[in-house]
Amino acid sequence: MSADSAGSTRVGFIGLGDMGGPMAKKLLDWSGGLTVCDTRPEAVEPFTAAGAEAAATAAELAAKCGVISIAVVNDRQVRAVLTGENGILSTAAPGTVVAVHSTIGDESAVEFARLCAERGVHLVDAPISGGAAGANSGRLAVMIGGSAEAVAVVREPFGCFADMVVHAGEVGAGTRMKLARNMLHFISFTAATEAQRLAEAAGLDITALGKVVRHSDAVTGGAGSIMLRDTTAPIEEGDFWLPILTHVRELGEKDLSLALDLGGRVGAELPLAALALTRLGEGLGVGRGEIATTRDGAATPQDAPTAERDDHSTPASGRATIAAQQAAPGTPAAGAQNDSKESE
Repeated sequence: MSADSAGSTRVGFIGLGDMGGPMAKKLLDWSGGLTVCDTRPEAVEPFTAAGAEAAATAAELAAKCGVISIAVVNDRQVRAVLTGENGILSTAAPGTVVAVHSTIGDESAVEFARLCAERGVHLVDAPISGGAAGANSGRLAVMIGGSAEAVAVVREPFGCFADMVVHAGEVGAGTRMKLARNMLHFISFTAATEAQRLAEAAGLDITALGKVVRHSDAVTGGAGSIMLRDTTAPIEEGDFWLPILTHVRELGEKDLSLALDLGGRVGAELPLAALALTRLGEGLGVGRGEIATTRDGAATPQDAPTAERDDHSTPASGRATIAAQQAAPGTPAAGAQNDSKESE
């Protein structure tokens, strides 16, 4: 199947749960038509009432669809949908593109792609990010691992439920990107619970703290606001990012140190904050600052690229917010942001 014919091909959607259901609804107006399949009649009924076709099995769906989305629970269910009795591969025509939206193992994705290739079927791993809210609003991000040919075919139908489609690389790369993204997500959740413990021990209203966090993250972009460099290597002298991320490190180490001091006074254990203090500067690529080095009781690392700069004021460009640097046209930051959106 070519990308030119993708708009006229019928799309099949298997798995109409909390994520799959809203995603499939965005395909009800797809020009080539929609066929859905789920083991629960009550999940299928709203789709048939809205004009979609229903298939009793994955095999029946695959016999009439050129693009097939799978949104089931885990690796085992994906395998059953693909290779089980009445599975997709028993009827899918060569050239069919199967997209697995479930978060599975990256090695499983490679294995499933090999099984599909034996039948002339293309498989892409296409996990999504954005949750139920993103699915309902059509603002998901899809991270695809697969061939350029297969990605070109699914890009248009995926645009019905996603406003960012990223070709991450070969099969398995979409899943690896999803795992990295979700690692950040759940580590952040764990950090949020630690912040709540500190606030509660200090006698604060933790629901009010949550409102502040959501408000400010909506403005600053949260953790994603620093994810603009194309490498994690230490930053060299003269690099655009050096003064900016040095300033981030200085602010972060100061605030983390103050939080740890408060935790000590109110009896709140803050292991993530302690770890963050020791790792922040190195993670940013600028090495540990004076506060982290002193608190850890170690000498300043010889390879810290900004050790000589700690006693000097940060240049004005470093004091600018990262959000402002992102927005400024013609800056490396603006270019990095644009690069990240090439595949939207």
